[in-house]
Amino acid sequence: MRYRPLGHSGLMVSELSLGSWTTLGGSIGVDGSAPIVRRAFDLGVNLFDTADVYVKGGAEEALGAAIRDLPRGEIVVATKCMGRVGEGPLMRGLSRKHMFDALDASLKRLKLDYVDLYQFHAPDDDTPIEESLRAMEDLVRSGRVRYVGFSNFDHQPSLAAKAVALQQRHEYLPFVSSQPRYNLLDRHVEQGHTAFCKKSCIGLIVYSPLAQGVLTNKYAGGARPEGSRATGTFAHFLESQKALTPEHVAAAERLGVWCAERGLAPASVALAWVLQNPQVSSAIIGASRVEQLDENVKALDVKLSPAEWREVSALTQTEKPKAAKSAPKAAAKKKATSKKR
Repeated sequence: MRYRPLGHSGLMVSELSLGSWTTLGGSIGVDGSAPIVRRAFDLGVNLFDTADVYVKGGAEEALGAAIRDLPRGEIVVATKCMGRVGEGPLMRGLSRKHMFDALDASLKRLKLDYVDLYQFHAPDDDTPIEESLRAMEDLVRSGRVRYVGFSNFDHQPSLAAKAVALQQRHEYLPFVSSQPRYNLLDRHVEQGHTAFCKKSCIGLIVYSPLAQGVLTNKYAGGARPEGSRATGTFAHFLESQKALTPEHVAAAERLGVWCAERGLAPASVALAWVLQNPQVSSAIIGASRVEQLDENVKALDVKLSPAEWREVSALTQTEKPKAAKSAPKAAAKKKATSKKR
């Protein structure tokens, strides 16, 4: 395992981190979670990501039980708040009240005194960002949070920029991480968010680096293998997040053929491609079996030439890049605009 700094901080995190979105406490129970977490730790994984809404709190409970015997000083536990965790108007959001209550509940489920990284799970349009940032700062000062970050703010760039500016103005502990979706089939963060994070000294902890398993090519030809996410309780996520589309399946098939010709596993190449981005601090992987962890770690050994990486990027491109305006047309438009003024 290799390690990278999380943003512009001294916190070193493993290039691959273990997530728990639909696995820990979900597709695998509490008893089955411990061997997977232990194996991940033995492989060098030190970052474990979860959230209070995953499996209605079950993921935090499963992770807390699984890390009980791991050395606390050698692991980074990350969780999030914002999503609905109960009925009523006070059981969601980034209000000061909910953030304090949510952290207390997360720590209880995790059986920890503090979390290493606490993240806004998504923007909250009902709460002023100033209130949320001050609440986060106070949680840091309480000693129950060591580092702060945000997730899914890549879809609201102006809000992300405002939040960073406010932190700087008030000398709050700055964000060290952003957690967006990023993979060969979804590269939207490259259209501005990556540059913003670089400028703001924020590292990327990316989720769905395998597009929920689509990039393993398991769904080639429209197949839905037994035991895959497409046949399980969480199949709806494949649809709602538009991961399992004909275009994506076709791209994964092209990647599969390319990898087969070179004796490589598509999953390893897809993970290694994500880690080629220098702004990525860690890529979150999910696993319901120990064997999946062993396979995913092989991504760290993938070595391709620049030309081969360009081939991988090209054959999995599902959206046509926006054509740049030609100089003559741009000049003509500018001239026409000047006349109108």
